[in-house]
Amino acid sequence: MSTTTALAPAASHGLQRSTLGALTLGAIGVVYGDIGTSPLYTVKEIFSPATGIALNPDNLIGAVSLIFWALMLVVTLKYVVLILRADNRGEGGALALTALATHAVAHKPRLRLVLLTLGVFGATLFYGDSVITPAISVLGAMEGLEIVSDDLKSWVLPLSIAVLVGLFVVQRFGTAAVGRLFGPVIVLWFVVLAVTGVMQILEQPAILAALNPLRGLAFLRHSGWQVFALVGAVVLALTGAEALYADMGHFGRVPIQLAWGALVLPSLALNYLGQGALLMGDPTALENPFFRLFPSAWVLPAVGLATLAAIIASQAVISGAYSMTRQAIQLGFLPRMTIRFTSAREMGQIYMPAVNWVLLAGVIGAVLGFGSATALGGAYGMAVTLTMLITTVLTFFVVREGWRLPAPLAWGATALFLTLDLLLVASCAVKLFDGGWFPLALGLLIFGLMSTWARGRALVMDSIESDGLALAPFIASLDPSDLQRSSRTAVYPVANPEMVPQALLHNLKHYQVLHERNLILTVHYEEVPWVPAEERVSVQDLGNAFWRVGLHFGFMDTPDVPQALALAEKQGLPVSAFETSFFLSRETVVPTPGIGMASWRERVFAAMTRNARSAAEYFRLPDNTVVELGTRVQI
Repeated sequence: MSTTTALAPAASHGLQRSTLGALTLGAIGVVYGDIGTSPLYTVKEIFSPATGIALNPDNLIGAVSLIFWALMLVVTLKYVVLILRADNRGEGGALALTALATHAVAHKPRLRLVLLTLGVFGATLFYGDSVITPAISVLGAMEGLEIVSDDLKSWVLPLSIAVLVGLFVVQRFGTAAVGRLFGPVIVLWFVVLAVTGVMQILEQPAILAALNPLRGLAFLRHSGWQVFALVGAVVLALTGAEALYADMGHFGRVPIQLAWGALVLPSLALNYLGQGALLMGDPTALENPFFRLFPSAWVLPAVGLATLAAIIASQAVISGAYSMTRQAIQLGFLPRMTIRFTSAREMGQIYMPAVNWVLLAGVIGAVLGFGSATALGGAYGMAVTLTMLITTVLTFFVVREGWRLPAPLAWGATALFLTLDLLLVASCAVKLFDGGWFPLALGLLIFGLMSTWARGRALVMDSIESDGLALAPFIASLDPSDLQRSSRTAVYPVANPEMVPQALLHNLKHYQVLHERNLILTVHYEEVPWVPAEERVSVQDLGNAFWRVGLHFGFMDTPDVPQALALAEKQGLPVSAFETSFFLSRETVVPTPGIGMASWRERVFAAMTRNARSAAEYFRLPDNTVVELGTRVQI
């Protein structure tokens, strides 16, 4: 799965869209960076010793035919033509699709839970891609130095690590300036792919037989037991396909489709055909068929351009990891973390220090542990193909239950893509012990953390409710004349608006003070990317100087509570920022033996709670207006 990236949202969210040309250029630069670097290593991996495929003209034509038709069926038909239509208010990606699917089956609670779990697991697999993509892309580019000189071979690993460390270090400064260079650089990259491919095709036009799908099918039939290893290598040509859907909210469906059809697909096809033509004429070029496409004088500039393309592909998944984590936090699957906004103009550009350094550690570990792009090729694909499979399953429920398309159409399309996805997953499973376990294990680890956090928060809410007081009878029992009154407004953020906030009970117990106005505030995260300003606030007068206020945010919105509260004035509840205090209940989780979770999970949850970013920072509450009151909660 590749990426949701840090670019400005669509016009429907208050920002003006650029022209179609500018959006298409941006889509080329960001969406297609990952799949655009696949020619660096795909053909080489198909004929590596691990697959056992003999290098001869018939096999070359068959292999290139498989790559071409995989691009046509999986990327063009499945993603560009069909799945790009499954947008969640303009947004795409694993969590947006999960929200669509679960909403479509809201009347079936058990199925909804299954789809939610499946979708979240699919999202966690993205983190495996976020580690593997920078490692294999930069290593694959740097290995071009071996073509320049054998003496440079020892510099491949150190230089790769230096480039990757530099890439992660500069994340804190934001990507606005670099982002403007993405489009032109990647356009140049695809033009070079096409030109070098055409040069070789003119030398060996027989390779054009690969455009016949029957040659690819014949190659599959005659591959025997090696078919799974073969298809597992072909998968490398498809990595980055999920980016088309994930980045839809930033560029729109039409620019992404236009970029693919007009430039990306033709360039990729010509380059793969060119590599096949080169190997038909010179089998010794298998040591690195991509860089052997270039005349010797061009190799060093080609390495530089490839490195830039690899950095851009890496930048896309890094930015996507920030965006994915932010969505997971707001959907309740991860604790609050520090989020820094790196652009005053483009609200999607964020930097998350914790995610950045964890990713860097994982990427460096992958580079040192695997040591080459060939070795990483075994790790690459498992997470991607599982994500594709999950996407197909979720899309079925969207088109059948949500859109109510005819059953034969929905089942027929799903059966076709499920067959392809299952073949890809089975082929990558062959590489499970050759590195495929790595992104899968990483995804399972993160899924474990997400499920632990979600379950722990549910237990905390259950504990608070069992020991708490219902709000309505509590308000009815109050006699404001018996209490001291403060002329300020008190805001009590709570997760359950039906219960009395612990901070309010502390206020009454210790200070015997009731404020002039008391707002029971709940922040709701909707299963949509964006919530319009007119739908942001809901207000209910509870009597006795109490109001219930709901603030509604999408999973891509910035939860700025003071800014949102200012909108309550339109509903007859003016909230002055200078006369308002926020009273927060800070829970200290105490793991206890019982039926909640396994003891180790409770300890993990308690540790996550202790290290979570404070609610005051996360919701952008002014420091001088916040009072935190602690409470111990047993789970």
